[in-house]
Amino acid sequence: MTFSLLRARRSVALGAALTVALAAAVPALAQTPPPAAAPAPAAAAEAKPLDPKTVLATVDGEEITAGDVEIASEDLQQSLASMTEPQRRDYTLNYLIDLKIAANAAEKDKLSETPEFKQRIAYLHDRALMEELLQKTSKAAVTDEAMRKLYDETAKNLKPEQEVRASHILVKTEDEAKKVEDRLAKGEDFATVAKEVSTDPGSAKQGGDLGFFAKGQMVPAFDEVVFKLEPNKVSQPVKTQFGFHVIKVTEKRERPIPPFEQVKPQIEQYVVRTAQQDLVLKLRGEAKVERTKAGEPSEPTPPADAPAAAPAPK
Repeated sequence: MTFSLLRARRSVALGAALTVALAAAVPALAQTPPPAAAPAPAAAAEAKPLDPKTVLATVDGEEITAGDVEIASEDLQQSLASMTEPQRRDYTLNYLIDLKIAANAAEKDKLSETPEFKQRIAYLHDRALMEELLQKTSKAAVTDEAMRKLYDETAKNLKPEQEVRASHILVKTEDEAKKVEDRLAKGEDFATVAKEVSTDPGSAKQGGDLGFFAKGQMVPAFDEVVFKLEPNKVSQPVKTQFGFHVIKVTEKRERPIPPFEQVKPQIEQYVVRTAQQDLVLKLRGEAKVERTKAGEPSEPTPPADAPAAAPAPK
């Protein structure tokens, strides 16, 4: 693995993930999606939205509406990803037809009267209500005013962090590194030498350029030298686990604060998850929960400040 690939990449995240997505496994019921590459007629590429009450099919007299298709599409997102809108609607409608046929057969067989089925229905009922509650809470929390306020408060408290833009030439031995030093001392272009001899393919193609990075994003020995080096100066050979580096600093600056629009998706996600967490913790505090002896944990449980069952925002 090359030196470049092992550089740490920092994301602009405002908070850790506090919720766990609920996964719903939905059988395809023998449906096979059309090939992803099959071109759709231009006229069919744009499907007009239908009134949710519009009846699309009946099965033994029972109606399947556009609203039913919309709800089912949420469960079938993975299967529908590569389809056009008309294909998604038709695929989901076929699925619902098969679903209704199978459900009617199960009713005739009185499977809905078993204790196991009733227990499953109770669970799905509670889960659906929880999702609706969390979704309602999320919509109320995510406002431009709330997101802008969080951005301004976070940006105000950020301390300026120095970034360096540097290039390097990586070789296997110290003797090779000294030869590189000699060539540079005689006036050869750093980028040209890097393209010719550097063993780091990721940066060699760019003349050794590593771009801007902050302290801690490189291995310690490299970091220690590069942040002391003045711009346009070249280091002596630096040994790391990757080999020997000859480093040139081209620029130093303070890391710019990303604009609001750039980090808005992360801010929105953080606001949603924080609102969900606060709601779940509030409800936990108000509820009277008593575990029986059989329900006591057999091993340490995760911290109580993270909702164990809150779904990720849609």
